[in-house]
Amino acid sequence: MSGHSKWSTIKRKKGALDARRGKIFSRIVKEIDISVREGGPDPDANPRLRLAIDNAKGVNMPKDNIERAINKADRDPSNLQETTFEGYAPYGVAIFIECLTDNHLRTVSSIRSVFNKRGGNLGTHGSLGFLFDRKGIITVPKEKVEDTESFELEVIDAGAEDIEINEEVYYITTSMEEFGPVRKKIEDTGIEPENAGLQRIPNTLKQLDVDEALRVLKMVEEFEDDDDVQNVYHNLEITDEVAKALEQDS
Repeated sequence: MSGHSKWSTIKRKKGALDARRGKIFSRIVKEIDISVREGGPDPDANPRLRLAIDNAKGVNMPKDNIERAINKADRDPSNLQETTFEGYAPYGVAIFIECLTDNHLRTVSSIRSVFNKRGGNLGTHGSLGFLFDRKGIITVPKEKVEDTESFELEVIDAGAEDIEINEEVYYITTSMEEFGPVRKKIEDTGIEPENAGLQRIPNTLKQLDVDEALRVLKMVEEFEDDDDVQNVYHNLEITDEVAKALEQDS
């Protein structure tokens, strides 16, 4: 959920993604649950739920699973609460963690334990918010775009700030305010995004050598393995050397 932008941890190989698909589904189910509780079970009237459904489709979550999650949340909503944590990994790398939890004390204990074990420091709420900007990140597979020039112009006219293209995917960045209109414009063209959501984008990046960077990313991975964690953001720069080491490790 946190990683389809150039600022996030580099995307792992498909096999690694498949291995974690169950965890990805679990996080989406949580997002559906809290979305339904906040805005009801009708995605047409609930933008947050509609976004959760789009992201579920983007990771090929079966339709039956999506419908079951919506129905369960409508009948028997959980007591999930949203909470965030901020702190520093080793070497001064900033970490911002978003959680959905039904037991705040358990989550605090778990997050603090990882910071302590990995040589980091858990900060106070709001202490690192200035290091990250809320941006909309939308990813669209290139194969779904028939007319590249027309698509890019429409997205820019709708308010996109930046379009980055690699061999497989368009990475579209928007301001938080323009995220909804840009996403709607893409949907109006008949294209279903692979992933869409608001992310916390660092406004400065910290570069480390490979060994130091891998140590930090091990910490990030441990946070991501926590069932209460939805997204982990950091300001570590993923250099080509770090990316190569990650590929060899995956």
